[in-house]
Amino acid sequence: MFDILKKVLKPVGPSGLEEPVAAAIRVEVKDYVDTMETDAMGNLICVKKGTDPNGKKIMFSAHMDHIGFIVTGYEKEGFLRVTNVGGIGIDVSLTRHVVFANGVEGVVVCEPVQGAKAMKNLFVDIGAESKEEAEKKVQLGDVAVYAPDCFRLGENRVASPAMDDRCACALLVKLLQTVGETKDTVIAVFSVQEEVGCRGAKVASFAMEPDVGIALDVTAWGDTPEVKLPAIKLGEGCAVKVMDRASISNPALRDELLACGEAAGVKTQREVLPFGGTDAGAMQTSRGGIPVCTISIPCRYVHSACETIDMRDMDAALKLLTAYLKK
Repeated sequence: MFDILKKVLKPVGPSGLEEPVAAAIRVEVKDYVDTMETDAMGNLICVKKGTDPNGKKIMFSAHMDHIGFIVTGYEKEGFLRVTNVGGIGIDVSLTRHVVFANGVEGVVVCEPVQGAKAMKNLFVDIGAESKEEAEKKVQLGDVAVYAPDCFRLGENRVASPAMDDRCACALLVKLLQTVGETKDTVIAVFSVQEEVGCRGAKVASFAMEPDVGIALDVTAWGDTPEVKLPAIKLGEGCAVKVMDRASISNPALRDELLACGEAAGVKTQREVLPFGGTDAGAMQTSRGGIPVCTISIPCRYVHSACETIDMRDMDAALKLLTAYLKK
């Protein structure tokens, strides 16, 4: 799965500009699904038909987008003024290497300020020496992201920008490649614009009308110094969400997924997240409502340039989901 992960981490794909990520995913899944389509929002929707004509339609949603910096203006000296696309953390962004889709690279910097820093204090240095030179390199409205940089931490852990949520995209790709025949129809949605309001999953679930919705995403961590909540640890298995700020998981579906983890012989963690949300929140309220849950990959340093996961948790999630589809 690590090879797939590296492939989907590489493209620049901020919210609203996810097509390069979708292109990489199409190559990986085209031989394992019955249909593929890209909807008006940009969601990549892959359907693997079940063997039972009366089976359920199970929708999995993993979002392709990641956070970024959108250009709002230029300084006469050639610096770019920016604001956030999604949940940018200012402190973890200072002097970070960023890159635009056209290959222009830059450094995020904060002007000297007294007191709390704000987005209005940030600028990006792309090496331009005038406004005119900057305008030739980067257009107003272009978006930069933390520069791709996937690397190993020890034997089992991997750090990279965009791990939220490309690790779940890699997980869903691997599930399609390995699960084989299933009784139920699998609707694999690689969704867009999750970081700005779960917009892609909202329209995809409305269009596809699934019977069950399962979001695949990362969750926060509680296993570093002075960080103990949520009670989630890397390497202790994937997490089955009880609730977050956007959704409360269907109790029967939650318990079924926990039981599938036990049957698969993998570690699982119960997740109670007092903030955030996933595509499950959008799916849950689609049409007349559907039962939803989220399978989460524990991730340290979420929304930074070094989001860190444990590959053992990815393997656990794959085995749990396979057991669920084979039950």
